[in-house]
Order: sequence, then C-alpha cells, then structure tokens
Amino acid sequence: MPATTSTLEVTRTNPFEPFTAGALTLKNRIVMAPMTRSRAYGPDASPTSLMAEYYAQRASAGLIVTEGIQPNRIGQGYPSTPGLHSAAQVAAWRRVTEAVHQNGGRIVAQLMHTGRVGHPDNYAEATTPVGASPVQAAGQIFTAHGKQDFVRPTPLTSQQVWDTVADFAAAARNAIEAGFDGVELHGANGYLLHQFLSTNANRREDEWGGTPANRIRLTVETVRAVVDAIGAERTALRISPANPLNDITEDDYTDTYPLLLGELDHLPLAYLHVLESADPALTGVLRERWPGTLMLNPATPGSTTDQQHLTLIEQGATDLVAFGRLFIANPDLPHRLAVGAPLSVPDLTKAYGGDATGYTDYPRLR
Repeated sequence: MPATTSTLEVTRTNPFEPFTAGALTLKNRIVMAPMTRSRAYGPDASPTSLMAEYYAQRASAGLIVTEGIQPNRIGQGYPSTPGLHSAAQVAAWRRVTEAVHQNGGRIVAQLMHTGRVGHPDNYAEATTPVGASPVQAAGQIFTAHGKQDFVRPTPLTSQQVWDTVADFAAAARNAIEAGFDGVELHGANGYLLHQFLSTNANRREDEWGGTPANRIRLTVETVRAVVDAIGAERTALRISPANPLNDITEDDYTDTYPLLLGELDHLPLAYLHVLESADPALTGVLRERWPGTLMLNPATPGSTTDQQHLTLIEQGATDLVAFGRLFIANPDLPHRLAVGAPLSVPDLTKAYGGDATGYTDYPRLR
C-alpha cells in the first residue's frame, strides 16, 4: 500500500489585492505615509491646486494619509502647513479630495497638533506654542527666519485640554465635509498627544498627568470625541512607542501602550498605525493586543521602507504597510513594486516648501 503524504498549504496574503479597513475600501495594502511638505500657500493656510495635483498623482496607493493638518491655529508647528479649522480650508481641501477620488484613490486627513513643537515666528499672530507642561524641548525648528531653538511652551489648563479635544472633533467633522474618507489622529513623533503620553514633556500632577492612566487620557478622550463625531469606522490613530523624536522620553512605554490599546480596543477603529522606532519588538505585542486592522511603518535604520517590507504583509505581521520617502519620488509606487521596477530616489533638499520642483515633477514609468 503506497505511503500517504500530506501537503500543508500556507496561505500568503497578497499586498496588491483589495482590503477593507473600517469604512475604507482599499484597492491594495500599500499606503502613502503622512509627510509634511510645507506648501499650503492658499488663503488661511489652505491647500493649493498644486497640492491637489500632488495627491492625485499618488492615487494608486491603497490609501493616502495626508501631511499633518492642524485642528486649530495654535496647533501649527511648521511654516506653510495646512489647517482644517476654517471654511476656506474646508473648501480648498475639497478640491484635493475630489482630485484623488476622480483618480480612483482613497484619502484620509491626518490631524496633527504639534504642541510644544512650534515657534512664535510660525504663527500668523504673536503667540507661544502650548504643551502638556512648561518644558522646553531640546533642539531647533524651521521658521520663516531660519532654524531657531524651541521655546518654552505655555501649559494648557485642564479646560484648554478639553477645548483641544473639541477642536480635534470639529476638525474631523470638517474633514468629512471636505470629502475625506476618514481621519488619522497623530499621536506620534513628539507632537501634542505624544507629549502627554511621555514622561519628560508631561510633568502634570492633575488628571492629565502623572500615572500612565492619566497620561493616556488625552489620546483616549480625543479618539472617543472623534469617533462620536464621524464614526469609529472612519477614525484611526497613529502611535510611535519609544520614539525619541522632538526630545521625547517614555520611561514606561511597555506599560503605557498596552494600557492605551486596552482603552481603545472595544472601538472598531479603521486601523491602528504603528511607526516603529527604538523598540520594534514591541510591535508584535501590539499586534497581538490589537483586534483590528494594523498599519505598520516599519523601522528601517539607515534605509527606507521598500519592496522587502511587503513580506510583512505576506507573513501576517501587519495588514498594511506605509511607505514614505519612496512615494515622494515614485508617484506610481504600487505599480513599480508590483513589477519590480527601479525606484527613484527623492531629492530631499526639495522636500519642504518651494514650488513644483521636487514635488509634482517626478515621472511615472513609461
């Protein structure tokens, strides 16, 4: 009698097949990561037709996450970044979303309050950045008058914290009115939500600081407010555990982030976006802890996210992979990845500010 053999079939996920994340129906699992470009030259820091062209060129991404958009005026950190807190801005963003949709794409607005990462020279009116505590970040920031030291922020009162939560929710409603498919809340990279999560920028002794349970509160309340405003299926959160960017220290991040996810895991968010940095090993813990869709911007020390990272999707380590710099120079990145075509390298001297050069002039494959 012949020996019986069995073959174990392993199903590998195809990064180029459609995927559904909450209310977002994506044509592939390749995401354009949020990247500040500082070209919001329209009235009241609003996007221009050039920005509409830029995003429309990249509509072959499964999902586009915009550059950081401030939910209120004090939330602006860098020169010429866009907002979503005025009628002019909503109208201008509608032209962007329409251009992306006409080209078959999906786009969400990343809402980013930079907190203490700002400078008086970058505001239309004379004012000082705000933060969790009056702790000046080490380092410098680009301003209209060149690089300058960060300044000591004005600490938000408890009522102002609640007002900020309300501003995020209002900006989320504005995003939907402007035609966005959803919003991503920026809780990473040393900006306001991350400042409250940290142990060095947040030295408060009230209900917003001290214990991890209090330090996660602003992020939790902001997510809840946005969910109430536009629905969980259109809401996402970006985090970057142990990320030291913008002078952030998180002494207890291995406790803080599982606690944060535990407060949010009952909400069917569109996705959780994890930006890996100092401790990529934590990603596996978060993957197991998070019941919904995971988007990963993998750690790439000395390099960039590229073709090899698609295996993370194939292996089930993540559902979506976010690509940053390669989308700058390769507007048709998903096609290039699919056919194994050469990838252009961006000119990062043209990354911030300027005109179409280094922005909308990168060619597609012929």
